[in-house]
Amino acid sequence: MAEKSLMSRKDIERALVRITHEIVERNKGARDIVLVGMQTRGVPLAHRLAATIQILEGVTVPVGSLDITLYRDDLSSLALKHVVQRTDVPFDITGKHVILVDDVFYTGRSIRAAMDAIIDLGRPQTIQLAVLVDRGHRELPIRADYAGKNIPTARNEEVKVYVKEADGEDKVAIVIPDMGCER
Repeated sequence: MAEKSLMSRKDIERALVRITHEIVERNKGARDIVLVGMQTRGVPLAHRLAATIQILEGVTVPVGSLDITLYRDDLSSLALKHVVQRTDVPFDITGKHVILVDDVFYTGRSIRAAMDAIIDLGRPQTIQLAVLVDRGHRELPIRADYAGKNIPTARNEEVKVYVKEADGEDKVAIVIPDMGCER
């Protein structure tokens, strides 16, 4: 399989700064905003957005983490290979603008599961979605409110996001499967 770089560290940084500006503008400031990162790579991205909001607005925005494993519609097919991670939303989301943060937006099924999990925690004023990469191929009528980059892909390709907090480096790459050369 070949891996092709799509976004560098600087590209990711610029995209997150732009998303931060869009979040603040759309919500008329940072008041009543909370960020909830989806495990695994959405969590560090949410922390980065919160840090940029702090710089821009002087407001500390609460950040939580969400594991959607038990809300997935394909849970029975995951068998034992998926490890449940920690959900930690140590603040009340009722009446807040909840910004779900994820790395890659694909079919919409993970976001649907995340919305179910959020609703179990309280009744937010709004739920908005911020993603680093939107790769298309939606199966549900869900859209991103904020997207760092739209990257059209084939279904057999994989978009991989690397973040320094989990992977030691920041980059986005596309994995293109080998088509099996005849020899």
